[in-house]
Amino acid sequence: MDLENQNRVKNLTEKYGAENIIVLLGAAEAEAAGLAAETVTNGDPTYAGSLAGVQLGLRVYHAVEPEFKDNVDADVYDEQIGMMEMVLDVDSIIAEMTSIRDQFTKY
Repeated sequence: MDLENQNRVKNLTEKYGAENIIVLLGAAEAEAAGLAAETVTNGDPTYAGSLAGVQLGLRVYHAVEPEFKDNVDADVYDEQIGMMEMVLDVDSIIAEMTSIRDQFTKY
């Protein structure tokens, strides 16, 4: 997660409270999604950004996970994400995101 997005997440969390924030990711690979998820839950593991050492514990999901997909309009989902879902390793992404949530999510 780049430094600008880390700042945005941190500022929004301070403004609205961590319990009111959900982060939605769309990375194409499980490892990239996991790194971003870890950043907004347990802190930036690279110690490069404003979330280094900051454990926000935010709820975080990937756009291909059922928790998100089942709660949006199916036609919009198919139009915006459907094609990518066919080429992504959805099972790996779900496994990675579930692991991060199980370890670090507080809300």
